Amino acid sequence: MTNEDVKKATEIIEQYSKMELLRFSTAGSVDDGKSTLIGRLLYDSKAIFEDQLQAIEHTSQRRGDEHVNLALLTDGLKAEREQGITIDVAYRYFHTPKRKFIIADTPGHIQYTRNMVTGASTSDLSIILIDARNGVLEQTIRHSYIASLLGISHLVVAINKMDLVDYSQEVFEKIKCDYLKIKEKIYLKDVHFVPISALKGDNVVEKSDNMPWYDGTSLLHLLENIELYEDTNLKDFRFPVQYVIRPISNKYHDFRGYAGRLASGTISIGEEIVVYPSGLKSKIKTIELFEQQMNKAFAPQSVTITLEDDIDISRGNLITKLEDKIEVSQDIDLKICWFNAKNMQPNGKYILRHTTNEMKCVIKDVDYKVNINTLENDYQDKTVKMNDIAKIKIKTAKPLYFDKYAQNRQLGGIILIDEYTNETVAAGMIE
Repeated sequence: MTNEDVKKATEIIEQYSKMELLRFSTAGSVDDGKSTLIGRLLYDSKAIFEDQLQAIEHTSQRRGDEHVNLALLTDGLKAEREQGITIDVAYRYFHTPKRKFIIADTPGHIQYTRNMVTGASTSDLSIILIDARNGVLEQTIRHSYIASLLGISHLVVAINKMDLVDYSQEVFEKIKCDYLKIKEKIYLKDVHFVPISALKGDNVVEKSDNMPWYDGTSLLHLLENIELYEDTNLKDFRFPVQYVIRPISNKYHDFRGYAGRLASGTISIGEEIVVYPSGLKSKIKTIELFEQQMNKAFAPQSVTITLEDDIDISRGNLITKLEDKIEVSQDIDLKICWFNAKNMQPNGKYILRHTTNEMKCVIKDVDYKVNINTLENDYQDKTVKMNDIAKIKIKTAKPLYFDKYAQNRQLGGIILIDEYTNETVAAGMIE
């Protein structure tokens, strides 16, 4: 890939990012105000309909709330409204003139950590809420560690309920200092701190007059201006084949296309490629987006490609450039978050799902578990229970072609599935 190609790709992605979808999730301990914050964002940015507002007003009155409970916009389950907590992940969409957003409101209870991982797994940014009265808690550390594991590039630490501590700068600075000590132990690339009151709306959509000592921007302004194009891996071309297009018609009699989404990198007509696991080589003949012919494609575009040679390719195969290097092994080191109520079984057999590929694997060993309170590795206790984070070794039934998660989130992420119940039991990051 030439410098000119890199420059052109960067310009396209930068331009695209100005109005692209920013996926972000909320996290934090129980009752830190995650659902209220999202409700406030939707309300103050005029992203809810009049009938929605009336419905939550009536519900708030019926419940005896002293104010309109904006958390009801995301807490839709009956159990959530009864207990005033978030249980399942709730997704909400809104947009401003500058950007579109998809929000994943994730639960704070430790027993629902798996739901938090699910909501954060596709996020570009995570908002970690901290109650200004309580400071940094265990779940703050847990969710920050998970955000680091998931490779989320941008983190916003929203110190909430500042109205309950008289908008104290001293409280804000102390919590910020405590969190920075955690950051020293966890790799977090880009961290911002914002003092807010989700209930009152301070520093959520507009800057607050109640905290003149804060010289940063509002939360929404920060979300609108976070740069995402630098997070895209333009170096390593990875194309997991999702579907083979072979129409039976006179118009497309000889057409054989391979559809999928570029996990990373770029590709141009005429470039040499190799298909895994067969190792067969060919060249790119055409690149199509719907019926539009393209000379180049960039991640994360979804396209259909055709090759100059007729070779055997099916769903689950991986296409890369001939000169690109890729890891291949049956012995894999993983960092996992265990989701299932049933403990992980030593030497247990599971189904591994990686991009569009599936294969069987067996748990070979547990290297250590992470003590989430101290962020130290526990090499003695190797019983992996629900919500535990651990480093393990697995062996796959056939060679796996992958990148390390730190290099490529799409090619470095896997899930483990119970082969008998078909339940997703763990999410893993290849080390």
